[in-house]
Amino acid sequence: MGSLINKDSVALEAGRKRGSIKKSRKNFVELIEAIDLSAEECVSQEVNLKTKLANEKSQKANYRELYHQSLNRELMLVEHLSELEKKLKKYDNVVPIS
Repeated sequence: MGSLINKDSVALEAGRKRGSIKKSRKNFVELIEAIDLSAEECVSQEVNLKTKLANEKSQKANYRELYHQSLNRELMLVEHLSELEKKLKKYDNVVPIS
């Protein structure tokens, strides 16, 4: 994705024609430097946001994996509890705890 800040967009925003801001015109030197600096900052911010998004996606996947692991543990514990309750029912002299 290209930067929205460039010489043509600044010229159009200022009510001038596209291409009217040229390096050959000495009165635009500072403006061109400011435009280039702003464009670099936008690119830098975009890279930072993409990195942050990738980190968030990775973290989301990690939490999803942890969630599924905890569900599996829960199911295993429920199954184990059920087996123990069945074994307990086999003995007549044991009173169930309520």
